[in-house]
Amino acid sequence: MKKIIAIPLENGILCSHFGHCQQFAIVETENDKIIEIKELTPPEHVPGLYPRWIAQFGVTDVIAGGMGQHAIMLFNEQNINAFVGAPIKTARELVTDFLSDKLSLSANYCNHDDSHEHGNCAH
Repeated sequence: MKKIIAIPLENGILCSHFGHCQQFAIVETENDKIIEIKELTPPEHVPGLYPRWIAQFGVTDVIAGGMGQHAIMLFNEQNINAFVGAPIKTARELVTDFLSDKLSLSANYCNHDDSHEHGNCAH
């Protein structure tokens, strides 16, 4: 089965807040093997833009650190599964874990409306 997985990166590893990443790794897989990894610079961050921008690459899944519920909903509207709370690793490591069903996720939601601590949400 073919999957295309997007991962927000900062300095080559998972960016804890996808809306502030430097690049996205777009990882093409087939039959649980990595075929190709491309690193693309996203457009300027505007709320709601990244799910549509990522969808144009045929992405089926996004693996992220912190992400708000609204962003998750926008990814789902683009038929993209959002996996939130991933550990800080390289795109290759995250996708390898994901494909082998060993990706450890913890709830890591970022709610920009609250004034409380955001955990790994750095903004």
